[in-house]
Amino acid sequence: MKKSMIVVVMLVMSVMAQAQHDAIAKFFSKYQNDESFSQVNISGKMFSMMANLDGNTPEEKTMISAISKIKGLKILKRDETRASRDLYKEAMSMIPTGEFEELMTIRDKDKDMKFYTKESGGKISELVMIMGGNDEFMLMTLFGEIDLKEMGKIGRSVNIDGLQNLDKIKDKQKGKEKEGKN
Repeated sequence: MKKSMIVVVMLVMSVMAQAQHDAIAKFFSKYQNDESFSQVNISGKMFSMMANLDGNTPEEKTMISAISKIKGLKILKRDETRASRDLYKEAMSMIPTGEFEELMTIRDKDKDMKFYTKESGGKISELVMIMGGNDEFMLMTLFGEIDLKEMGKIGRSVNIDGLQNLDKIKDKQKGKEKEGKN
């Protein structure tokens, strides 16, 4: 009886976790055929292929190791749009409350950017970034086993909007940990 209950609880939890990822996936699928959006979808297979590269320096080897743990990346972006604020609000409403933790908010002149993470087993399993400005919108989700510091380095090296800000998140997390110990 006890084992049956444990199995049922685990099944319900896995369905709930999938449903919450599906909320963000719904947003992507809603706009995937809209030609006014740019869309990037990189599968886990592509990341695993990149993990087979040889790194010459310790930094390259660390980056390759971080990339090998990524299961997928999706980006949806729309430039030169007056609907960017509405898209931002719509995307924000899709973030499941209680499942994702807000890590950082950046407001820069005409842009708002928010980062959310979902943790599983003490590790970050998904990172969501939502950015809305006066005339542009972007939603990005990165899933797998994520090291924010390494993703910040990767973001700078490949010039992906927003990812270069992840180093700031890591610094904020360290500050929170120090405050908690005091």
